[in-house]
Amino acid sequence: MLTGKNIHKRYGVVEVLKGVDIEIQKGEVVSIAGPSGSGKSTLLHILGTLDLPDKGIISMNGTQVNTLSSKKLAAFRNKHIGFVFQFHHLLPEFTALENVCIPGWLAGRKKKEVEEKATELLQMLNLGHRIENKPNQLSGGEQQRVAVARALINRPDIVFADEPTGNLDSANAKELHQLFFDLKNKFNQTFLIVTHNEELATLSDRVLHMKDGRIG
Repeated sequence: MLTGKNIHKRYGVVEVLKGVDIEIQKGEVVSIAGPSGSGKSTLLHILGTLDLPDKGIISMNGTQVNTLSSKKLAAFRNKHIGFVFQFHHLLPEFTALENVCIPGWLAGRKKKEVEEKATELLQMLNLGHRIENKPNQLSGGEQQRVAVARALINRPDIVFADEPTGNLDSANAKELHQLFFDLKNKFNQTFLIVTHNEELATLSDRVLHMKDGRIG
């Protein structure tokens, strides 16, 4: 489903990725673990089309995404990829429902259809009573579940999660771990997760270990 071949990335004189090969199958939960500075987040951002490799090929469902124009790439990303980040990145002036709806509206889907799907997702994530709340009225765990709902609104092929439990206490982290696997089992949802959390990594279908810009 997702393939990266011979991915290289350099920032100035620092070579961050040194020829990474990776393959993710549909319905897998794959974690990338490794020390800080090993290139984990850089790889995730490149595979998620948020950054471009200096060299290499990235294909998703047969589309070589790193050759698309910026406009086509943005449309592809919004349709096929979901993101969950450590600090949620929710828009403070919008309600939970509106935050979840935004990628659907950007995709040009009907307002009512998107709102119904967003409501369904928030209810499934036990946030039905928080739909009208803004981010500053939500706990950290609730904000992260809103971010997960937002990542799922366009039924993406894959969700990229960058240290998704890094800002959560252990109880909320455990709940989020379980949520990923519930979504995998219910929807055959694919996840690629960068994490320092050994428990989350161990629960994954596969763990890839990065060191010095390579997967070992």
